Amino acid sequence: MIEVKNLYKSFDSKDVLKDIDATFEDGKTNLIIGQSGSGKTVFMKCIVGLFEPDSGKLLYDGRDLLAMRKKEKKNLRKEIGMIFQNAALFDSMTTMENVMFPLQMFSKMTWREQMHRAMFCLDRVNLLDAKNKYPGEISGGMQKRVAIARAIALNPKYLFCDEPNSGLDPQTSLLIDELIHDITHEYNMTTIVNTHDMNSVMGIGEKIIYLYGGHKEWEGNKDEIFNVNNKKLNDFIFASDLFRKVKEVENQEEDEGKK
Repeated sequence: MIEVKNLYKSFDSKDVLKDIDATFEDGKTNLIIGQSGSGKTVFMKCIVGLFEPDSGKLLYDGRDLLAMRKKEKKNLRKEIGMIFQNAALFDSMTTMENVMFPLQMFSKMTWREQMHRAMFCLDRVNLLDAKNKYPGEISGGMQKRVAIARAIALNPKYLFCDEPNSGLDPQTSLLIDELIHDITHEYNMTTIVNTHDMNSVMGIGEKIIYLYGGHKEWEGNKDEIFNVNNKKLNDFIFASDLFRKVKEVENQEEDEGKK
């Protein structure tokens, strides 16, 4: 579990995050959503330790990241997996070598143990057949799956996903969402996904935090989000014609049921 308490962050005297409290639960896909400029990217970077907040607490199972010494932070990073927006694979390495990279950096495994672990992770994302291919030889969706395999190589307790569906077609996006959801439950990880994709919200949003103007505007889950009486959130959700039509159909069915 990751707990955020009274988090503030500013740049050049401009408040970007304002007094945010949030809890991200184990074994659930926790989503951070919001418009561009809402602060969600800064929020994730603060949680993972890439930005240092001005004040507040960031508790990883009770351990305050902001109070840790350098060695403690290094040990915590071994428990964290990260999936970047553009996959961030090394072009000069095969998919196998990409997945083995964190094992070489942070584990004490032998080369053979690293190889077996990397093969296991690639098999988990159905890419074992592509182990000798380079990133440039596989599709964008396959690259994201390699990134997932690399992220889980060290068997992390915490998984961060920054816009994992960016640039992918709807079918591949659905595959990536399902993979992240299944791995989260399988390994009981605390998974945090930064996204603006409403398909992801409705597909895997077990816990959702909506940011607006740098503060937490709403918190709930995918089953509650359509029925929230919050204009800012509603404007964000129903910016898509598809979801506006879904809501209209739901309201129509509800009205007919009352007759």
